[in-house]
Amino acid sequence: MNEGKPTKAKWWSRPRPQDAPGEQGESGEHEGQGAAPEDSADTDGDFELARPAVRQDEDAGDYELRGPEEPADTAVEPADAVVEPAVPVGGAPKPLHDPDPYSTPPYGEPGPWAPAPPVQHPAATPTHGTAIPSQPNQTSIPAASAPPPGIPAPAPAPAPAPAPESAAPAPAPAPDPWQRYDPWAAPAAAGPLQQTGAGVPSTEQRRRRGRKALVGAAVVLALVSGGFGGVVGTYLERNGGIGSVELPQAGKESAGRDSGSVAGIAQRTLPSVVTLHVSGGGEQGTGTGFVLDDRGHILTNNHVVRPAGSTGEITVTFNSGETAQAELVGQDSGYDLAVVKVKGVRGLTPLPLGNSDNMQVGDPVVAIGAPFDLAGTVTSGIISAKQRPITAGGEKGDGSDVSYVDALQTDAPINPGNSGGPLLDSRGRVIGINSAIRSAGSGSEPDSGQSGSIGLGFAIPINQGKRVAEELINTGKATHPVIGVTLDMDYTGDGARVAAEGSEGGAPVTAGGPGAKAGIKAGDVITAVDGQRVHSGEELIVKTRAHRPGDRLELTLERGGKERTLSLVLGSSGGG
Repeated sequence: MNEGKPTKAKWWSRPRPQDAPGEQGESGEHEGQGAAPEDSADTDGDFELARPAVRQDEDAGDYELRGPEEPADTAVEPADAVVEPAVPVGGAPKPLHDPDPYSTPPYGEPGPWAPAPPVQHPAATPTHGTAIPSQPNQTSIPAASAPPPGIPAPAPAPAPAPAPESAAPAPAPAPDPWQRYDPWAAPAAAGPLQQTGAGVPSTEQRRRRGRKALVGAAVVLALVSGGFGGVVGTYLERNGGIGSVELPQAGKESAGRDSGSVAGIAQRTLPSVVTLHVSGGGEQGTGTGFVLDDRGHILTNNHVVRPAGSTGEITVTFNSGETAQAELVGQDSGYDLAVVKVKGVRGLTPLPLGNSDNMQVGDPVVAIGAPFDLAGTVTSGIISAKQRPITAGGEKGDGSDVSYVDALQTDAPINPGNSGGPLLDSRGRVIGINSAIRSAGSGSEPDSGQSGSIGLGFAIPINQGKRVAEELINTGKATHPVIGVTLDMDYTGDGARVAAEGSEGGAPVTAGGPGAKAGIKAGDVITAVDGQRVHSGEELIVKTRAHRPGDRLELTLERGGKERTLSLVLGSSGGG
């Protein structure tokens, strides 16, 4: 870039006064350090001019450097040539300021004849502080500007002698904090990290700090999570959640149930339970019945079918909803039982019959019926008492419609409409026929009344119902066991007293009857039957009808203040 052109100084500098005689060595050292390196003739790069020597005359004034000399055409000065420093012209005025050891321009601006700085070539520049090797074939000759007229040119500063090749390289100078920035300079090598003097934590200490930081972060996270959860929970509690409400629900389960459970019993027995709707003679009623056999016979209470009479209508509705007309087969008011039969119905499933004598107080039972015409109603309870003597009916006033029952007492809810329905044991077998309830403010009466259940229901034992049903189906009538005596129903003492005279003026003890054969006389008071105490005439009838005709009984009676025991065989009489 500068080939074939006169060299120019890169920067101008103020003249420097000559060193004092005592400072010659030191000045020489500085001048040696300030010598510009030699560059090869074929290398483009920056270079600096040698500092001009300062005039020794203290009275010398300002001066100017000579301009650069034109290079010779025929010869090039050798690299080791000594350049004489410029000497100010004698008689020049003394400088106004002391020499600047740093060779900085005065007031930060160049002089009037300072050459323009050359364009720098973007070549690689050695790192600051690195010694620049001398290059042969390159002579650094400081150019001096032409002095003004009347001022002698300063003598050139002598060039330092080249260092011997065998000499050790000079140590790298310390970095200059005032050195200008070179954009093309290579970055300085990063030095090793230095400790600040603080103690270096050990591995265990770093682990402890890490654990402490982890625990602290966990605590902060827990606190933030707890606070956020509390806010969300409070909001959900006060506002009832976010979005639509969807309630939890159990999934679909199998419909099968344990055979001994109430649900299992109901599943098996409901198809065999029917609802009866009876009308006739200006009356109508609703009751329940159950299938006895596959022929269509259905057992129910007598007071359920009584409104039909001989010309009324009986409609049977099965659990499936199918209906059929039924006809009356037989009935008995003394036992409050009746049998009807449906025709044209197939696939009937009869209910199995149990044994009422096997039931004990506390055994679980299930009642099925149509209370208040609500078909298929299932209730459950226990046997709360056995052999409870009850009487029901008596609407006619002559006693012909009074029923005497040695009943099973249950707390299973029984209401009007349950009459004639089955009372089942834990295996689904019939052990009674629901017949009567005791309601508040009334005595024992058929459930045809409109009073509700108070937990006192009564059922005819199936052992008695089976015998009566068989007789009604086979003969249309039921037989009653009798002792053959007339009782004084107005007697208020303890026991059942034989009347003084019979009905319509006849004998109180039927001649040739079971009582006459056993030796019973008028006025005797019967106090026990088979060892069970009786307290009234109704109880004696109930105890007697709990047996079949032909059964033998042991009676305890009082006569003339003395107690006697008699044995007799029950007779039979036609029912109605």
